[in-house]
Parts: sequence; structure tokens; C-alpha cells
Amino acid sequence: MKKGKVFFVGAGPGDPDLITVKGLRCIQTSDVIVYDRLANPELLKYAQPNAELIFCGKHPTQHTMEQGQINELIARKAMEGYTVTRLKGGDPCIFGRVAEEAEVLADLGIAYEIVPGITSGIAAPAYAGISVTQRKVATTFTMVTGHLCQEDTLSPEKWHALANGTDTIAFYMGMGNIAYLCEELIQYGRNAETPAAVISWGTRAEQRTVTGTLATIAAVVQQHQLPNPAIILIGEVVRMRDKLAWFEEKTG
Repeated sequence: MKKGKVFFVGAGPGDPDLITVKGLRCIQTSDVIVYDRLANPELLKYAQPNAELIFCGKHPTQHTMEQGQINELIARKAMEGYTVTRLKGGDPCIFGRVAEEAEVLADLGIAYEIVPGITSGIAAPAYAGISVTQRKVATTFTMVTGHLCQEDTLSPEKWHALANGTDTIAFYMGMGNIAYLCEELIQYGRNAETPAAVISWGTRAEQRTVTGTLATIAAVVQQHQLPNPAIILIGEVVRMRDKLAWFEEKTG
């Protein structure tokens, strides 16, 4: 039997209109679509009527499938001759574990392509009226996986570099330890008055944004009960929101 092919597709940050043309074409022509929690289900409407849709979403406290099971599923479907789209929220290469899944395919000689998507660390701030870089204000931008920045998992050298060596920081998956993240940045030299924002469900109708400072943002998030998924953004560029916010958000 001829092997199929796998497309690792970035679904974008949430707004279904932000899917790439190539990503949409993959959805439209695949036999099997394996999708995660952060891929907007609206995109599945473009699938073929007979396409097999398989949910493998991961919640911070609960996994529908373990990573090994996902790897095996994708490989098995391709080995059976199907064209598979692995639909991932945001961009597959930004904390999307695409390398782990693609490595399995490479070992089995299964053809695949990676189709980039718009990542939430850039898109969510943009919808909140914040450009992550700005001339004369921010010329460097760093994306960090926040749920791994706890206890001693990040070295003092890296914390020092984050606090002092980059203008804008976007923490992904950091809501569970936002207070710790902010405390560490302050401890390693970042000004406690540095502006900060948290954007929940960025680019979707449910989007909500709160702002504060490095010293206050954790308390502001708790006060407003902002849910996951969310991007934590640290840097002077947050000040732009007051003037440039354009996307109408929920206030409740």
C-alpha cells in the first residue's frame, strides 16, 4: 500500500479568518484531520464531508491523548494511505511539539510538510492594539513557554537575560504561575513598573485584555478572573494599547 502524506498546519491564533491559504487548502483536501483544543472548530467546516475528524486536545490539567498516542495515530493513518492534516493552534513550530511528531514520520519514511501559522504571541497583542516591536521603544522580542518556568527549571543566567536583555516578552501557557514569573523578572532586574498585559482568548470573540505593571498584573488577572488560554505580555509596548486598541472586546 502506498503511504499517505501528513501536513502539519498552523490554524492560527483563534480567529478562523487568520488561517493561511495553504493551511485552508490542506483542510479541504485531507482524508483525516487530527486537531487540538486551540484550533478553532469553525475551520473543520471546510473539511470534506467524508473526512475523519479526530480530537486530540490537551487541557492544562487533562489530556485527551498522550503525546505518544498522537504520534502513533498520525503515523498509522498515513501508513494506511491517507492524507492527514495535523491541525495545531497558532504556529506548529512555536511550542507545538511538531518536531516530535515529524521525527516519527521521518523514521518511518512518511512524507510530510510543515505549514506555518500565525502565532498567538504576536496576533493576540495585535488584536489588543499592541505591536510587540516598535521603533525606538522595542527592537527585541522573546517568546517563552511560561508553564516550564518554575522552581529551578530556568537557570539564573536565563532569568537575568530575560529580565535585562530583551524589550518585549510574551509568555505562553503561563497563567498558572503568573505571579512567580513576574516576581522572578523583578528579582533579576526588571523594573517593577514595567507595563504588562494579559490577553485571554486572543483574536476570538471571547477576547478580553487587562493591563497593569509587572508588580500588579497577577492581582489584576485574579480580580478579573481571566481564563486560559492567554498570553502574558511584558514591555513598554503595552502602553500603546490606550491609543491603538481597535478590536471590540467582551467586558464581562
